[in-house]
Amino acid sequence: MAAEVSVDITKNFPDRVTVRASFRMDLEPPSVLVLFGPSGSGKTTVLRCLAGLEWPDQGSIRFGSEIWVETGACIRRHPQQRQIGYMSQDYALFPTYSVAGNIAYGLGTLPEAERQQRIREVVELLQLQGTEASRPAELSGGQQQRVALARVLARRPRLLLLDEPLSALDLPTRSRLRGELRSLLKQLAIPSIVVTHDWEEALALGDRMVVLREGLVLQEGTPQQVFNRPQDAEVAKIVGMETVMPGRVIEVAHGLVTVEVEQRRLVAVGGDGIGAEVFVCIRAEDVLLEAASTGTTSARNQLTGTVREVIPMGALVRVEIDCGFVLSAIVTRSALEELRLSTGAFVVAAIKAGAVHLVPRRAGAGSFSA
Repeated sequence: MAAEVSVDITKNFPDRVTVRASFRMDLEPPSVLVLFGPSGSGKTTVLRCLAGLEWPDQGSIRFGSEIWVETGACIRRHPQQRQIGYMSQDYALFPTYSVAGNIAYGLGTLPEAERQQRIREVVELLQLQGTEASRPAELSGGQQQRVALARVLARRPRLLLLDEPLSALDLPTRSRLRGELRSLLKQLAIPSIVVTHDWEEALALGDRMVVLREGLVLQEGTPQQVFNRPQDAEVAKIVGMETVMPGRVIEVAHGLVTVEVEQRRLVAVGGDGIGAEVFVCIRAEDVLLEAASTGTTSARNQLTGTVREVIPMGALVRVEIDCGFVLSAIVTRSALEELRLSTGAFVVAAIKAGAVHLVPRRAGAGSFSA
């Protein structure tokens, strides 16, 4: 059997949800696993238990053939014995230490020559040349992030644990460093577990993804599988499907599914075996708005409606449309002006069949408001 990290733990809190997490991660080939979910879902708790900074009340954590935690046998391997690299979301840099001093922290048991060699290696790897004598306050946010990562990597960990590694950065820096971090993680070839609540980071960084909510694992898979085919409405909402409505399948033919939602019909890509009761999930970015039907789109679904609300989102705008049910769309500010979209305005929403995702509805499940 291939080497893997296995987590099966329960962690109780008197004033928070109980975390009951169970998942596995292959160690070969090295990959990036994303723990994804909203704040309070238990992501950081799981990461801290893996790091040995918290202890589960029940369960086990294994790294290959090593047992890191086995509560039944009273086995607790301490952080220093695990050879992990842990980076917290606030980076925890020492403000009075230089860049070189921060990186050297934790290497005190090594001979001076080897310590300096490792510092040089990670400084070059993370493109920090020229900053070695600087203090953290003299660095940009992106540089601080790289110093924190360099300190972790200098110890040559077997497993890398990153808690919201980009959350402390401003949006432009975060967007720029997202791709850089992914390239670096692939270059390092160290199995990595990344905590994030940002869906763009999850898609950019992860090879695999575990979705948590209120301490429970809801779904596992590749990020593309989870985002494009959430297994239930809870996952769909967590991963950013802005429109999630109950519907009923009325026809399946030639690889297409016709589904009725609040007396409106939509066509989705699908086949047999989906069941009659479904949730219809649509991302706002997949909805194209037109002031009137021009016939220029190839979208199978064209819904007429009126603008219910316009919500500014920085450079973009979220438009809520009443078309028998509430449908969300994301447009640019220039498109908002060109289409004269304001509350009460008439609009046509076009959606391709491939952008309508159908999720089987669990027995007994009620409606799920978007």
